[in-house]
Amino acid sequence: MSISDRDPMTIKHEIKSQLAKLLATEDLVVEHKKVETAQFNVQSRVLTLPTWENTTDEVIDMLVSHEVGHALYTPDREWWKDYQMNPSIVNIVEDARIEKLMKRRYEGIAKTFYKGYTELHKKDFFQVKQKDISEMNLLDRINLQFKIGTHYNIPFSTDEMFYVNKVSLCETFDEVLEVSKQIFDYVLGELEKKKEEEEQQQQSQQSMPFSGNSGDGEPTPWDDWGDEDAEDDEDADEEGEAPVQVKTQMGGGSNMNQSIDLSEEVVSETAESLEEALKNLANTQGRENVYLELPKLDIDELIIDNEIIHNLCKTAVSEIPENDSEMPELYSMANFIEECKVDFVKFKRSAQKEVNYLVKEFECKKSAGAYARATTSRTGVLDTSNLVNYKFSEDLFKKVTLLPDGKNHGLVFILDWSGSMATVMEDTIKQLYNLLWFCKKIQIPFEVYAFTSNFPRTYSPEGYIDAKPLYEPKDDLVNIDKYFSLMNLFTSKVRGRELEDQMLNIYRIVKSFRNYHANRVVPMGMGLSGTPLNETIVALHSILPRFQKQNKLEKVNCVILTDGEGSPLTYHKTVQREWEDTPYMGSNYINESCFLRNRKTGKTYQMTDTWYQFTPILLKDISDSLPNVNFIGIRVMDSRDVGRFLRMNDLDCNTEEYKEKMRYYRKTKSVAIENVGYKVYFGMSSKTLSSSSDFEVEDDATKAQIKKAFTKSLTAKKMNKQILSRFVELIA
Repeated sequence: MSISDRDPMTIKHEIKSQLAKLLATEDLVVEHKKVETAQFNVQSRVLTLPTWENTTDEVIDMLVSHEVGHALYTPDREWWKDYQMNPSIVNIVEDARIEKLMKRRYEGIAKTFYKGYTELHKKDFFQVKQKDISEMNLLDRINLQFKIGTHYNIPFSTDEMFYVNKVSLCETFDEVLEVSKQIFDYVLGELEKKKEEEEQQQQSQQSMPFSGNSGDGEPTPWDDWGDEDAEDDEDADEEGEAPVQVKTQMGGGSNMNQSIDLSEEVVSETAESLEEALKNLANTQGRENVYLELPKLDIDELIIDNEIIHNLCKTAVSEIPENDSEMPELYSMANFIEECKVDFVKFKRSAQKEVNYLVKEFECKKSAGAYARATTSRTGVLDTSNLVNYKFSEDLFKKVTLLPDGKNHGLVFILDWSGSMATVMEDTIKQLYNLLWFCKKIQIPFEVYAFTSNFPRTYSPEGYIDAKPLYEPKDDLVNIDKYFSLMNLFTSKVRGRELEDQMLNIYRIVKSFRNYHANRVVPMGMGLSGTPLNETIVALHSILPRFQKQNKLEKVNCVILTDGEGSPLTYHKTVQREWEDTPYMGSNYINESCFLRNRKTGKTYQMTDTWYQFTPILLKDISDSLPNVNFIGIRVMDSRDVGRFLRMNDLDCNTEEYKEKMRYYRKTKSVAIENVGYKVYFGMSSKTLSSSSDFEVEDDATKAQIKKAFTKSLTAKKMNKQILSRFVELIA
């Protein structure tokens, strides 16, 4: 999904998430969920923001800035254990403190708070437009003073100003708690005075003669009620549970003692009104956003060691009899093995020209790059040959040109081992071998992995061996199939003759993929499988840093050779069925409401339910995580698929760029796209890939046949050189 196709609201929320992270200056985790109000968990450092709608950017920026203030300055403390008071008091005082500190830290943010609160005031979020502010309690007026005080001349008595000033001077959370307790006590005291005044007023009214009294001395109903209450009080005294007494008046009767907690009345109506109004801005409908993370895979478990691979290859060949005369009419495996060896030696010999060309190109481009970055400086030593010009020039000293040291490079190749590669695997391997011989000549460390989902299902005398889990599943982790593995086909750690033997092993296997009768050379578990390309990218998060560290490399190039897109992924989710006692770990499909979160970079990436868009998103994520790695894609395809290839990589078929790349492909049978997850993504014709660059004709060939063969040879050489030159340019 391209940027232009994405939901504007989603893009807006991502922007606000980045704002929060920038303000917090930390790897803050920001989530947009179906909640009514913003929340910050000081323990997990997760800032949860509602999906705000129907409001302005000013309001959202203010709300985000406010919550970041809590993230930066509000400590994780259970203060209520030591301070028995309404939490709204602490919230109001703490809001004033953190907003003051945010304004102090970020000079321009004062305007953000002003504009945001102005907008809320216009919409009467505080519910004050129809009220007399002077009649509100101190807590409400303090709340208004520090939020919309610029719009009102909020009245305070001399005694009250003492507390207003104390709020404005709070610098620490401890000071917030102390001031909040003082305000609580003050407001509680004012409530008690008001209650006493009301009591006294009611008592004075009661002392007046009751106009409805018959005067015959009979008791009124109020007297009976009072007696019952008195009995209840006596019973309570006997049980030792007499309540705390606060005098109040109920109905129109006599004085009675009632247990009333006046502290519950110490509330802020304006704070409650604001909270309720903000809830209406939040969209709590629709699908809930899900924030996914990649599991950290056990790469020692998922990588099949190079030695294991080639021991299996040797065993498979050794078990084939030299003379399989039992069914000579079908096929001779011995002949096939010998033919593979002869063909491999022939190919190696012919490939040396291309390998030498690669080496020459690399050295030239590397030197050109070094001289482009060269610096020239004077040495301080006189150049005697230039002394004759002392009257005309001050440049009399020898100069030295300093060439910067080149970076240490390494290469990691990922080979598609899926069933669809069967017809082009041989030609792909040949291209890979050219690059490996190139790496050996210029001493670049390399590793070659082939992805598969078949290998762990190997057979032993005890039966099939089930694969071990690669990680511990938990909710919202991307689901990686435990049968996914990477076969380490080649490594630069293997040298000389042994490497050549290993290349012959794999060459023999890929030759058999187009020869059904030769499948006995393929070891158990090394047959072609599915396309766990996306799983491979997840594994590379661990493989590439280890490769870089082991070889002390500054730069790594990761080349992925494939003929198709990876399979879509799911994510783990605990499922509780009504008819079952215990839940189980299930899975959900990934869709547009899912976001891939990277705690290392602090970035999130909106996912999609379009299957072929999974890989670019995963590549973007790993590229941001590993900035010293270049990811290069090589896509082998039929010519009929080139248009689809371009469209799947966000090229509109109506654009001039699309048309130009189509023209280029028709001419060269190759095309390159930049910055689509891969730094460069090459598209190559499978037919041209298989074309030999050797000029070969029969002895009795006609002029036309010779001409055709020569043209074919030149075309193949030209295409190979174009691709190889671009590849060398990337790593030089």
